[in-house]
Amino acid sequence: MSSHSFAKLTTAPPARALRRLPAPLCTTLLASFIALSGCGKADGVGGATGDASAATVAANAEAAKAFNLADPQGMEDARRGFIARPTGQIRGADGTMLIDFEAFRFVEGPAPPTVNPLLWRHATLNAQIGLFKVTDGIYQLRGFDLANMTLIRGQTGWIVVDPLTARETSAAALAFARQHLGDKPVSAVIFTHSHIDHFGGAQGVATTQEVAARKIPVVAPVGFIEEATSENVMAGPAMGRRSIYQFGRDLPRDARGLVDTGLGKNLAYGNFGILVPNQLITEPAQALTLDGVHFIFHNVPGAEAPAELTFSLPDLKAYGGAENMSQTLHNLLPVRGAKVRDALRWSEYLEQALEQVKGAEVYFGQHNWPVWGQARIREFVKMQRDVYKYMHDQTVRLMNAGLTPREIAERIRLPASLAAYPAVRGYYGDLRHNVKAVYQFYMGAYDGNPANLNPLPPVESARRYLELAGGADKALAAAQAAFDKGDYRWAAELLNHVVFGAPDSKAARELLARTYEQMGYQSEAASWRNSYLTAAAELRNGPPKKGIDRAGAIELLKETPIERFLEAMAAGLDGPAAEGKNLKINLVLSDLGASYVLWIENAVLHFRKAPPAADAHATLTLTQPIFIKMVAGTAGVKDTLLSDDLKVDGSSIDLVRFFSLIDKAPGTFAIVTR
Repeated sequence: MSSHSFAKLTTAPPARALRRLPAPLCTTLLASFIALSGCGKADGVGGATGDASAATVAANAEAAKAFNLADPQGMEDARRGFIARPTGQIRGADGTMLIDFEAFRFVEGPAPPTVNPLLWRHATLNAQIGLFKVTDGIYQLRGFDLANMTLIRGQTGWIVVDPLTARETSAAALAFARQHLGDKPVSAVIFTHSHIDHFGGAQGVATTQEVAARKIPVVAPVGFIEEATSENVMAGPAMGRRSIYQFGRDLPRDARGLVDTGLGKNLAYGNFGILVPNQLITEPAQALTLDGVHFIFHNVPGAEAPAELTFSLPDLKAYGGAENMSQTLHNLLPVRGAKVRDALRWSEYLEQALEQVKGAEVYFGQHNWPVWGQARIREFVKMQRDVYKYMHDQTVRLMNAGLTPREIAERIRLPASLAAYPAVRGYYGDLRHNVKAVYQFYMGAYDGNPANLNPLPPVESARRYLELAGGADKALAAAQAAFDKGDYRWAAELLNHVVFGAPDSKAARELLARTYEQMGYQSEAASWRNSYLTAAAELRNGPPKKGIDRAGAIELLKETPIERFLEAMAAGLDGPAAEGKNLKINLVLSDLGASYVLWIENAVLHFRKAPPAADAHATLTLTQPIFIKMVAGTAGVKDTLLSDDLKVDGSSIDLVRFFSLIDKAPGTFAIVTR
């Protein structure tokens, strides 16, 4: 397939903007709204520079003994039903590279010394990309984005399950499928859950106007739109910043950089949208016929995602497990950050799934590759069920015996029967990280030791440790000795103190970067590998100059309730600066006929939906499109100054004072340095 380029969802700024608003105020407002989304595109930070050390080579050789890497079943499944492989690239309208189908061609053959051999095997299976036939009437597109797009043949067209992350990748995947399967229209859309890699490309398969005109069913679990639009607004800058670590976005695609994410090859940072569901699954089990295909939907909220569904296809003898089951251990708490997930509830849903898969001859999920045969499907479900239950129960047992999270993580090992099963290995989630999440779910992050109630902040603690050690040079020498022995965890702990306590030490930063490289090379979890290698690059090159670009999320932001943005604005209020300031403004969205009163009291920003308050210091009137462009960072000061759709009544000075109290959060903070 040749390169594809699809237009962004953004629109040109209006010819008129902010005519009645002074330029300094406009700048302040723009900065405040932009802070909510952390706009801007992260710069590349380079890749690893070192070879695998002797200790890493030995560690990876030892890891290879724990698993039958020659077992052909995984590759047989990953290649089964292959129809065609795409070539070329998917780019945005501005030329930005989103997906390069040739980028992971190097992932084949024996594992190189710089990659854990178990992760390499998994990455090789995920590298089997293209269009696949799952069974009669069901097809999947893999490798176009982080998730899979599943197509189910209806009587009149294609039922699309999870249209990927970005409009560009979704449109390219559907076009590729039509090229090989026939140019049928989209007859229904199903969102399995509220994570953006499963709905963000919705506008690439059907526009909002097309859904309305053709009455296309858009099916989702109850609570989907609320969770989908709110997930990243409140903690967007921080979570987005850390997602660069988890997914290794800026790492080179080679054996010293990004080889996989665990769930798929890589994530497309394109243009995000959404379709508002018009059919919600509200019952634990709910039958629905879509374009002649009989579905039984199962609600499974609060495990892998706050809003999620799976489904049975009895007539096709198939079961769609969404993301509750993948060919890897999943995360209970992603390293990018999220609300902690309930391992016990997750395992209970999988127990229920054992009844739901009866009669199915194929299981398919929205990541990785399917499983065929009733016996193998039941084994797959049981192993997934038991790994979450084991992590939960053993963590709680040791927690109740008085062990702390770090002690539990050091002690827990999977039983041999689970450890030998490939689909519950930690290629995405990690056992050690997950047991800490179980502890946090019940007990919080505090481990009960009063020494950890009010510890010194990292920089101050590091300075005192260095003083105790006799200075940065001695600590550095001790770290070098640990590095030379392959004791990388201890070397990293020592060097972290040196980098924080003696930030001018280039030698410490370089040695820590080399340490993180070796730790990344040994990591079975792709999320850990990507985090270590991104940290190494950041130590050498510094943090990115810009944060995650939200300018491509216009269509998604349009469906986000205004209240979510105001909540995030309140969370961005600079409390110390706001102390003693009692300001009130009216926010009027003229095209929506909605107004909000925002006020600061006791250094807290409150809001309520209400008619404009007579005692407000100022009233800001604007349209939703201008508001959304401000949130996305696509409204320019020059353009906005010419608009009749934005005006200020009352004190412009007080309005500036109000918005100047909102912190700007570009999402470029340092993580491994200070």
